[in-house]
Order: sequence, then C-alpha cells, then structure tokens
Amino acid sequence: MKLSEIYKIADELAPKRLSDEYCAKYGAYDNSGILVDAGEDIKGVLFTLDLTFAAIERAKAIGANLILCHHPAIYGKISDVRIDDERLTGSKIVQCLKAGISVIAMHLNLDTVDGGIDDSLMHGVALAAGEDFPLPLSVMHPVEGGGYGKAYDLPKISVAKLAENIKKEFSSSRVLYYGGEKTVKRAASCCGAGADEESILFAAKAGANVFISADFKHHLLGLAMEKGMGVIVLTHYSSENYGFEKYYKKICQRVQIPCVYHTENAWL
Repeated sequence: MKLSEIYKIADELAPKRLSDEYCAKYGAYDNSGILVDAGEDIKGVLFTLDLTFAAIERAKAIGANLILCHHPAIYGKISDVRIDDERLTGSKIVQCLKAGISVIAMHLNLDTVDGGIDDSLMHGVALAAGEDFPLPLSVMHPVEGGGYGKAYDLPKISVAKLAENIKKEFSSSRVLYYGGEKTVKRAASCCGAGADEESILFAAKAGANVFISADFKHHLLGLAMEKGMGVIVLTHYSSENYGFEKYYKKICQRVQIPCVYHTENAWL
C-alpha cells in the first residue's frame, strides 16, 4: 500500500481537521500527520503510543516499514538532523530513515474524535464501575465530531474500588487514588496530561465525585481534593494506550497488510 492510502484510512477514522479545530479554539499546539516519509510502499505497520527505540527495533525485526504512533515523533522545533545524531528525536528520525521506515502521528485528532482516546478512557472507567454505555453529560472542550474532557454518571462505587477495577481494566501496574472512602456517582476524566485548573473546575461544576487523569502536579491534586472530589491517577501511558489499541484494531480491519501492536509494558 502507498503511505498516502494508509494515511487516508487513518484520517477517516480520526480526521486531522479535529486537531486543527481544537488548536484554533483552545490555543493548543499539535503536529499530527505524516511526519517521516521514507518514500517506499508500505509492507507492514507497527502501532505504538510513542516512537521509542524499542518500537523502531521491533519494526525492523518484523519488517514493518511504517510506524503509526499517537504522540508526535516530532513535536518541538528541530533545527538540524545529522547522520550521527545523538539527540533523542534526531537519532530516532535518522534510524527510521536509514531503515526505510515512515512515521505517522495521530494526536489531538485521535484524542478528541468520537470513539477516540478520550472517549475510550470514559468507557473504560464506566466498565470498571459496571456501566456498559456511558453518555457524557457535558464535554469540557467540544469540537465538531467529538471533544475532550468528559463528565458522566456511574453506578455507585467507592473511589478505592473504582481505582482497583480501573487498574485491572487498563492492565496498569500503577494507579494511585485519594479519598478512597468517597462514594462515586459521577466521574470526570481527561486522557493524558489533562489535569489542570480548567479541567478540575470543569469536573467540580459538573458535580463529579471523582476526577480521573494523569500527570498531576501537587497543587492540582490539592485543588481537586479541596473541591471535595476523590482523585484517581493513571499513568499517562495507560490512560491512552487503552484507546489507541482500539484505534489499531479499526485500521487493521481496513488494510491488507500485516499490522502489529507494540506496548511498552514498563510504562503501563
């Protein structure tokens, strides 16, 4: 398959226009799309949340010459790239090009699309509470065809029990919780690095009893607790790997080449 053909399928499932809209409306930054084009027809695809050295080596080993990741492999400014580059980003780009591996990133568009990573976090939390089909009562940052940050009702469950069940549902080895004795009737969640003052105030205004995200700073954890909410903290990786794997399965059904999913188990 041509790189452009695979990207068209990936974009149909998570349109880049959602990333563009999100950045324009909410002052965010993104770099999704085709980031490395090695100029070869695609024979196999390796899906990975992050472009890691381990993912590159696995792609080489299985003959996959496209890596499709969630987090942009090139995010900030790169002033130059050298063949003997020892800097992390530059080294990864060089390794991919030398091996004939192209790279696609699907970031904020996949976070925000209906059925995408933020939605998957909501559904995973609901499953952990015993609810099959949660519906968001409110969305913090809506875009056409999706949004980021959800508040939703759950069956009654303690924060501690919900955290325990989330750990199993998300196959995560690290889930922290605060306010374990609190009873949850409504949750709010944001995938990835979604914990900030705006999202915590959104959760509080939505009447959430627990706020679920990752990458909490100390003062934000305190703010959520002062607002009377319990807090459940996943790793950034586990909060997004859960939904990214579902995206991988959707694409696999539509392409006629081998697809493999790569997980950094130590990061879960």
